[in-house]
Amino acid sequence: MSEIQSTDVQRKEALESLRSIPLFSRVSASDLEEVASLLIERRLPRGSRVVEEGLPGDYMYVIRKGRVKVTKASSDGREKIMDMLDHGAFFGDMALLTDGVRSASVETLEESRLLALSRRDFVSLLRRSPDLALAVIEELSNRLRETNEQASALSFQGVKERAQGLFVRLAEPDVGHAGASVTPVLTHQQIADMIGTSRETVTRAIKQLKKEGWLEQLGKRYLIL
Repeated sequence: MSEIQSTDVQRKEALESLRSIPLFSRVSASDLEEVASLLIERRLPRGSRVVEEGLPGDYMYVIRKGRVKVTKASSDGREKIMDMLDHGAFFGDMALLTDGVRSASVETLEESRLLALSRRDFVSLLRRSPDLALAVIEELSNRLRETNEQASALSFQGVKERAQGLFVRLAEPDVGHAGASVTPVLTHQQIADMIGTSRETVTRAIKQLKKEGWLEQLGKRYLIL
């Protein structure tokens, strides 16, 4: 493949990645092209710290390939996993909208390719694009609603229901099992951190879900039937 063809493919991939992000999904084609032209690709090995909680940040990232974990430090200094993200997901976007410090850390779980967009470039484009400004307002409203829904779930749902919600959110269709979906690799402690409970309680909830026929174990992954 020639250098020009390779660049065209990379540009197309960048546009597709951006279009999958809610923040950019309704932005005009011309604005999206400009955003894509500002992206910087980063290739990182497993275990790389991309974002550090408590430090200033001025880049957002789109995952083109790989998987990352989002973590926060607990009061006793332990690392708690808040989320896991893979291809097409994005993080650090609040750094484009505020001057605050990072609210969580992000680390690669495998070799990854990320697309980075700086706050300076984004704000410059925001001032010229009403469509993008409106998209930002809508995205902030959606984030607030999601935060309220998550807080409600933690307050009123049982552990089993919270675990089911997490599995459904993380799982993707499994080609080997028609109509089923499979989660990424998850430990009981990771699940406990993400739904706000203890590892022992998660173990009991998973046993119950298996007994009910809703869940099956596939090594370190889970199959939702």
